Amino acid sequence: AMDPQQRLVLQAAVDAMMDAQMPLEAFSDAVTGVYIGVSQAEYRTLQEMRITLSESYAGTGYALCINANRVSHRLNLRGPSYAVDTACSSSLTALDQAIRNIQTGVCDMALVGGVNALTHPASFLAFSKAGMISPTGRISTFDAAANGFVRGGGVGMAVLKPLDRALADGNRIQAVIEATHANQDGATNTITAPNQQAQIDMLRDLLAKTTIRADEIGFVETHGTGT
Repeated sequence: AMDPQQRLVLQAAVDAMMDAQMPLEAFSDAVTGVYIGVSQAEYRTLQEMRITLSESYAGTGYALCINANRVSHRLNLRGPSYAVDTACSSSLTALDQAIRNIQTGVCDMALVGGVNALTHPASFLAFSKAGMISPTGRISTFDAAANGFVRGGGVGMAVLKPLDRALADGNRIQAVIEATHANQDGATNTITAPNQQAQIDMLRDLLAKTTIRADEIGFVETHGTGT
């Protein structure tokens, strides 16, 4: 059986290509990488209960790396292809990796995305016992009333390409990425606890890569766990 996350990613990849108004040949003729942020393998847990891990396709059906590899295989893409797992920041880390590979000439363009399918209660139970899930079902980020986060499922995919090439090729452009940056919290109270100074440093280092001033930013999107 195939993890539904793989099907979601494959469909989202095709949708992203169509949205960019680019034919399949544009991807297969170039060196196109595939970078997928994915952290959970709940479908594997579900299948373990049914004792189906011995099936001939179980290895590829449940492996997280296949979320990216299946796209490369089905669409004949020969650039780097791998899954990225940094928990809640997996998709953004995948984006950061894709940009670095394009900038250094490893690939010409990339399909970048993330997926999370909630198919088994085990993760809910584990996060709840750890005190991470909000008992009220609401995320109160940046609020003294914050008492946990809320899990969600979904998939998203985008075509990543140098701006000058996208303009020259007449592609539909949804956004322009000025810069990305990544770091780690280091030693904190617990392995899941965020580090305020590390996050400040990350934002400062990010802004240093751009011509944008902090007071020029009009909208900031964050997520509930703060990682």
